[in-house]
Amino acid sequence: MSARAVKRIVIVGGGTAGWMTAAYLARWLDKVDIQVSLIESELIGTIGVGEATVPGIHQFIKDLGIKESEFIRATNATFKLGIEFKNWAGDDKTFFHPFAGYGVDIEDRPFYKTWWSAQAQGYNEGLEKFCLCAQLAAAGKFALPSFDESSRLAWYNYAYHFDASLFAKFLRAYAEQRHVKRIEGKISHVQLNASDGFIQSVSLDSGELVAGDLFVDCTGMSALLIGKTLAVGYDDWTHWLPCDSALAVQTTSVAEPDPFTRSTARTAGWQWHIPLQHRVGNGYVYSSQFISHEQAREELLNSLTGERVTEPKLIRFTTGMRKDFWYKNCVAIGLSSGFLEPLESTSISLIQTGINKMTGFLVNFEIDEARVAEANRLNRLEYERIRDFIILHYSLNGRSNPFWQHVSRMPIPATLADKIAVFRNLGDVKMLEQESFKEESWVSMFYGFGQQPSGLPASVDPQKIQAIMQKMKSAIEKGAQLAHPHAEFIRTIDTP
Repeated sequence: MSARAVKRIVIVGGGTAGWMTAAYLARWLDKVDIQVSLIESELIGTIGVGEATVPGIHQFIKDLGIKESEFIRATNATFKLGIEFKNWAGDDKTFFHPFAGYGVDIEDRPFYKTWWSAQAQGYNEGLEKFCLCAQLAAAGKFALPSFDESSRLAWYNYAYHFDASLFAKFLRAYAEQRHVKRIEGKISHVQLNASDGFIQSVSLDSGELVAGDLFVDCTGMSALLIGKTLAVGYDDWTHWLPCDSALAVQTTSVAEPDPFTRSTARTAGWQWHIPLQHRVGNGYVYSSQFISHEQAREELLNSLTGERVTEPKLIRFTTGMRKDFWYKNCVAIGLSSGFLEPLESTSISLIQTGINKMTGFLVNFEIDEARVAEANRLNRLEYERIRDFIILHYSLNGRSNPFWQHVSRMPIPATLADKIAVFRNLGDVKMLEQESFKEESWVSMFYGFGQQPSGLPASVDPQKIQAIMQKMKSAIEKGAQLAHPHAEFIRTIDTP
């Protein structure tokens, strides 16, 4: 197939995926004569509950040239230092996954290996004590990180919690100011080119016909273009990730917002708690094989604090991914490309990386078959790596009821089984191509679930090593003490 020029890009669907795509394209194509249109209908709702993010969101905001303070004001955002996992390792056990590593290398050896060796020799300070990010979260505080080479203990990252509806509204205004054309309407028919099967145009219920060279499917789980029209298949991963339902509900805030997302293990899944400035997002992700929707609803409502702002919204899903996210002249962005439960807040990140792959492989604004194939290969690897990281949480859990026993005993992908074995035998984290989560994230999971690596050599001078570690711990404690409470920091940065 010869390369095909792109002069008209049509985004089908709004919401977070659609308007993130539109905003990015508006910025990327600022000085290029390519028309961008977005079709959406006010009558079609969006899921709109993806309110927690990972640190990559910084790059997206930066790429758009948006000031952080402006973004925070527009979306009622709060800061996120990581995720607290409550009861996953067993009842009354809590651990934290920070957006940071632990300590600094000692004698050219990764700190976490030194720590595990010291623990075997009787050292009893927890690994989280050597992470400023984790200590700020525990204290309910926040400070901007420093990446000064002389202050490596202050190296950490952060993300945001924000109102997804406000985020989409904010990006819509941004995109429309930069000449993205919004078209109101529902699609009634999709026209394909008879000779090559490429999408030629879409017809609206108003009778309007919208033609394009590249179509971006942001229609969510309905996958109107990539699935229903082009019949690109879907890999079902429910045999590894059996949760198939979620209930989402918003409540009023009863306390100052924590600088982290909370995930609490429940009877047949887990509950999220996402604190924004003006409210709290809550939800229960569960397997309907192990609990009824009515029982899940009752369990969720009984666990809430604050008054309900909305009624619980049921979302059904099939965990997995589209076999190709880019097929012919159609790119699926967001839920049309796949669904991974939001345990590690990767939904918006996958939108962002999907956009990056689309634009990165649209060289010279042409659709090239070889580049499309490479984009699909990288997209699959990214999904599979995140899939494995999520499965890890279930596989290592320390709970005893039927759902949790089921997910701890089920077969897991060979790539994940190998990673677990390498860590247990050598204390190493085996990193693969297209990993979304860095080595320190895997370490935090292994530590949180009580995994003990073997094969680590003992420290030759344990007293010296422990003295160095104590100095690190003291420096981190001091840094956490100096930081402002999270809510206070938000009020300061939020000042116009």
